[in-house]
Amino acid sequence: MTFAVRWPDGAEERLYSPSLVVHDHLAVGGRYTVDDFVARSTRALRLASDRVAERFGMRCTSAEAQADEIRATAARFDPAAGPVEVLAMEPPLPGAAAVPAAAPRPGVLR
Repeated sequence: MTFAVRWPDGAEERLYSPSLVVHDHLAVGGRYTVDDFVARSTRALRLASDRVAERFGMRCTSAEAQADEIRATAARFDPAAGPVEVLAMEPPLPGAAAVPAAAPRPGVLR
């Protein structure tokens, strides 16, 4: 899957995960502090890599590299720089349209 984000400086980036588990940690339209975004996305990518290891016997180096890139990009920002916004996730979860977009999620800045 891919997920698109906007960093505090306005730069947009499309990120990759081998698993839909990212949906469990981030929400489209969610605005997260830089530190919270790093924690959530790297946890999701670690779990995604674990799922690949369970299925194929080896960890996903693409997920681990993506987590490293997220940490490197985040290091450019002061923690008070502003939010990281999740712009899109593809593919969406089945039935995701039934959940209101404004539903509050823990850790999401409004």
